[in-house]
Amino acid sequence: MKIDNLDEATARIEAALYSAGRPLRIEDIVRASGTESRTKTLEILGNIMKKTKSAFKALEIVILPDGSYVMQLKPEYSATVRRYASKPVLPNATLKTLSYIAYMQPISSKQLVETRGSGVYAHLKELRQLDYISHQNVGRLKIYTTTEKFQKYFGIQGDVEDLKQRLFSKVRKTANRQTATP
Repeated sequence: MKIDNLDEATARIEAALYSAGRPLRIEDIVRASGTESRTKTLEILGNIMKKTKSAFKALEIVILPDGSYVMQLKPEYSATVRRYASKPVLPNATLKTLSYIAYMQPISSKQLVETRGSGVYAHLKELRQLDYISHQNVGRLKIYTTTEKFQKYFGIQGDVEDLKQRLFSKVRKTANRQTATP
């Protein structure tokens, strides 16, 4: 069903970006728009991005390095809305396990259990189901790394070493702030 009405196509793209909660490829956005035209969809998308930039202060639509689009809260407002969010993406313990994997990858399940405790098995199961981590069997060990979906969802650009450097820098800044406070 081809949509010719510009307002309808715009509304459908807005709805898709808002409700997806993840980056969308241009093919997905073309399908959502109903225009069947990549050129027309990109034009509408450009207009939506301009309107979003001028109308909203905390929301943005960004193009990720892989060419996908995402509607998201600007990172500087994450802490502000945390208490209002209906449900966190992951429980804190699972999020800590995920961040530990991201920083230490590749890491074995044995190392994770030694560091995070036996509850890590439930975390690993949840993170695998969400496709944020993957593993390879090396002998009897499972070696975990983060996935491309993890990087896309959390807006991480660059390679694993770049991620580790940024995480380390953030941890160091936090530690410096805590020691500086009386």
